Amino acid sequence: MATREEMSRSFGAATDAYETGRPEYPAEAVEWMLQPTRTEGHRVRVADVGAGTGKLTRALVEADAEVVAVEPDAAMLEALRAAVPGVPTLAGTGEALPLPDAALDAVVFGQAWHWVDPVAASAEVARVLRPAGVLGLVWNIRDESVEWVAAMTRIMHGSNAEVMLAEGGPTVASPFGALESHSWRWARSMSRADLFDMAHSRSYVITADDTERARIDRELGEVFDGIGAVGDAVVELPYVTTAFRALRP
Repeated sequence: MATREEMSRSFGAATDAYETGRPEYPAEAVEWMLQPTRTEGHRVRVADVGAGTGKLTRALVEADAEVVAVEPDAAMLEALRAAVPGVPTLAGTGEALPLPDAALDAVVFGQAWHWVDPVAASAEVARVLRPAGVLGLVWNIRDESVEWVAAMTRIMHGSNAEVMLAEGGPTVASPFGALESHSWRWARSMSRADLFDMAHSRSYVITADDTERARIDRELGEVFDGIGAVGDAVVELPYVTTAFRALRP
């Protein structure tokens, strides 16, 4: 099995599957994270860290934020530039942001905080935020109260994010205090091909050997057959999006 570090840097090998298989972020969740920074006549300046192919980046643009995308993987950055043209992009991580001090109103992480060192990343985010700026964290998690969705997770293995949230959620460190949180339930229409792309975008599957990947695909195919996700048919994959925010003192 791959190490945590190998998993965290694996996504560039699956940019197409990531872009197709991963869901967008609800506008309500994005607005909730940015809300404390909103003032009349001021356009929020925000960094999307661990931006991947730009799933959260485009939601921030749609929320009329001034966005810079930060991502360590060159292949993911190339995909992001194609998907969200015009947004400045930088190579960097949550622990080492290529941004000046006190430059931003918000720093957000979509599906990414579970990969960082929370102590180092909290300090680095605080450095680039203005006073009263927001650290925002958000995850789209499949709703496993639905049996066929839970079966998918058993087949694919739970992700680091899913384990972290099940064990009580993310942690942040000084100078940030307690996190506020809010959740939204929704569903995404997906074809069989989309469902396979979602599976193939997960770090465990990307880094698995050929035998394990074949097992995963075979067992997922049986689940998809059972719910009618065959050919061009579309099914509704339920999600719970949970966002967290904390203000810089």
